[in-house]
Amino acid sequence: MTPRIPLPFLLLAAACSGGPSGGGPPAGEANVRLQRVAEGLQSPVHLTATAGDARLFIVEQPGRIRIVRDGALLPTPFLDITEKVSAGGERGLLSVAFHPRYASSGFFFVNYTDTRGDTRIERYRVSADPDRADPATAQLVLAVEQPYGNHNGGLVAFGPDGKLYVGMGDGGGSGDPQETGQDPARLLGKLLRLDVDGAPPYAIPADNPYAGRTDRRPEIWAMGVRNPWRFSWDRTANLLYVADVGQNRLEEVNVVPAGAGGLNYGWDVMEGTDCFEPSSGCERAGLVLPAAEYTHSDGCSVTGGFVYRGQDLPALRGHYFYADYCQGWIRSFRYADGAATDARSWALQDVGNVSSFGEDARGELYVISHRGGVYKLVAGR
Repeated sequence: MTPRIPLPFLLLAAACSGGPSGGGPPAGEANVRLQRVAEGLQSPVHLTATAGDARLFIVEQPGRIRIVRDGALLPTPFLDITEKVSAGGERGLLSVAFHPRYASSGFFFVNYTDTRGDTRIERYRVSADPDRADPATAQLVLAVEQPYGNHNGGLVAFGPDGKLYVGMGDGGGSGDPQETGQDPARLLGKLLRLDVDGAPPYAIPADNPYAGRTDRRPEIWAMGVRNPWRFSWDRTANLLYVADVGQNRLEEVNVVPAGAGGLNYGWDVMEGTDCFEPSSGCERAGLVLPAAEYTHSDGCSVTGGFVYRGQDLPALRGHYFYADYCQGWIRSFRYADGAATDARSWALQDVGNVSSFGEDARGELYVISHRGGVYKLVAGR
């Protein structure tokens, strides 16, 4: 098992003072703006693409996946499972992940809350029409009971290692009432890692930290998260970024080596760098501390994003972009030598609640507004 490691942190609330209009673009980049590429969507929460494909796949929370092709939003959904989904608040269809060999397999995976409010990970296959999935091909991969209606996590994504990662919140309520975050016998409050190319519905990767154990769930890759609202990999630097929504005071972004399994992000012993449960002693040894955090005087719910590695905005390469859902600001920082540096707050037009970020097949960055719009980060004019 890879040793658990503490990381340094930077309080970005101070570094980015001034809100969405503070700071400015990095040296060498005159300015950037958000260019609208789609509108009229119903509560969009995720955007992704497949390798070598110019289309954008956008997840609508009520239970549909829509396609933007050649700059136009297609009227017919790629997939519509609204009758299977309970949507509203933090529930709904929350993400889609295309298999690394989607071009040959046609497989993709979704994460949603069913009509009982429980999490389901399902696999589907595209139909003969590349713009339409076949709903009859649904196969259950994993089901996780949700005790409350919030903190569902919701992201499924393939890592650079070809394994499927699943973000699971602590199950909801306030203050992790079922103490799931630090319970290795439960899947809630964890990052999971599955081999969906192994024995169906999935196999346990041999290098998972608890593989072969009966006292801990072998699907677990990391523990101690409250509600990981988006994680992503910087494949160039081989790092994993995990944004975790806070409880009373702090929102956090964690940065760890991509191959480091068995890490503990601290919830609910810690909330960011704060002690959350004094009775636990708040021992920080062995816990991952945030690379960046901000207080609730500056926002209320972090939306994790991506490290920009596209071609159109070379001065932004290496910047990790993230947002606050409530305030709508967008910020970035670079991670170097174990610390967050070069913190920036971007003066961009107000698009409302930023529910997610996305990447296209070229690595260009998109911002998703829960109000119904999708925007691309482009050079300003």
